[in-house]
Amino acid sequence: MSTRTDKRPWLAALLAFLYPGLGHVYLREWLRALVWFFLVVTSSTLLIPDGAVPQGLSVEALVTAAEQIPPEAALALVSITFFSMVDAYWVAKRRNEQSAVVEGTTCPHCGKDVDPDLDFCHWCTERLEPGGDS
Repeated sequence: MSTRTDKRPWLAALLAFLYPGLGHVYLREWLRALVWFFLVVTSSTLLIPDGAVPQGLSVEALVTAAEQIPPEAALALVSITFFSMVDAYWVAKRRNEQSAVVEGTTCPHCGKDVDPDLDFCHWCTERLEPGGDS
């Protein structure tokens, strides 16, 4: 039984698709999440004109607002979303690979991950043989 908690890269990418930076919140990458949030809010504020803000929550108001967004602004926001998804996926994959290497030592007695620097299992307190990876 492993105590490792891997993050799902596809879930991080899906959350980043919903809103850039949300996948990084799932990964607990707070600084990256803030950077993506700031980037999308700043881009939206600078690139989307005031007339493109919907005047209600009806479908017609949303369609009218979407039609008033310039193509350059739409391309910029789609690019930010895409790169946020790729970054969230990459960070999750990299973290999972690193944790597999770091936590690759398991106790032969209880099967839980142990710190490779210790001579005993901190879960079951059994002595570990030197170089005895499972």
